[in-house]
Amino acid sequence: MLFKDEVEIWVTAGKGGDGSKSFRREKYISKGGPDGGDGGDGGNIVFLVNPHLRTLSHIHNRQKFYAENGENGKRKQMHGRNGEDKVIEVPPGTVVWDVETGNQLADLTEPWNKTIIAHGGRGGRGNVHFKSATNQTPFYAESGKPGESYHLRLELKMIAHIGLVGFPNAGKSTLISRLTNARPKIANYPFTTLEPHVGVMTLDDAYTSVLIADIPGLIEGAHRGKGLGIEFLKHIERTKVLLFVLDVTDEPEKHFNVLREELKAYSEKLYQRPFLIALNKKDLLSEEPSQREQFFSRIAPCFLISALTGEGLKELKIALYQAYQQEEQKEFPDDTSSSQR
Repeated sequence: MLFKDEVEIWVTAGKGGDGSKSFRREKYISKGGPDGGDGGDGGNIVFLVNPHLRTLSHIHNRQKFYAENGENGKRKQMHGRNGEDKVIEVPPGTVVWDVETGNQLADLTEPWNKTIIAHGGRGGRGNVHFKSATNQTPFYAESGKPGESYHLRLELKMIAHIGLVGFPNAGKSTLISRLTNARPKIANYPFTTLEPHVGVMTLDDAYTSVLIADIPGLIEGAHRGKGLGIEFLKHIERTKVLLFVLDVTDEPEKHFNVLREELKAYSEKLYQRPFLIALNKKDLLSEEPSQREQFFSRIAPCFLISALTGEGLKELKIALYQAYQQEEQKEFPDDTSSSQR
């Protein structure tokens, strides 16, 4: 299925049913009073977070969604049926924006949570409510109210704890396949990864696991629209820790500086995120790059690894988990179970 992380739609909640203008018509009662029932409420537009979804591809761009209208009131004070809600399923991490105002209406992260985005109109009252001492036969009933209507933009920002950042061919796809259960396409040419991937990294203890996201590789000038990675940086905005994956055989110092500048140009908040460094493709070196490793170790925790052979990955996994745990404890200092979030 084609990956899609942004779509515009229109939604309209159901109109409330009209109240009934009815009078009792029974044998031997020549002048029956009002007995018009109320109209039913219109259905709502409801967003349901489905944890099994990973993309917005099931929603067509510029698609229109309508909830059911409420039923009109009936005679004998019978209430009209409420309209059925229109439920739209979205993946976790979906942000709902009002296109007209630019306001964020919802940030949908909790699995199976339901959120009403557009409320249905209230049903009108039947004429039985308007009987009075001076008006025994009211010929008036309320009309149902229209439902809310919105022009929406849905934006998917994947939920992950750690984000991988690197140039094309730095080995990120191979690395995430070794660290987690993700199975991205892997090949030796640029932009193999055409969509973000999220995998679960588990340590020896089954309870200690975190989500890691891999995005398409960045290149210099990405913030000006070059390459593919800039389109997917929003998928690591929610992460607490970044891992810079650098090809140790291909100017890692230069690439690191470029990556940092691209992040800064995109988001100062993302640029300030704590990070670790993985010097990948150790298996291609004929000798230990001690000076290079020392250079990066002065910047951040640095690990010389080979995603292909698995060398150094155990130490990297532990360090990643510890870094994530530290950030969790900063956010939830009094919650001893925060590391299991």
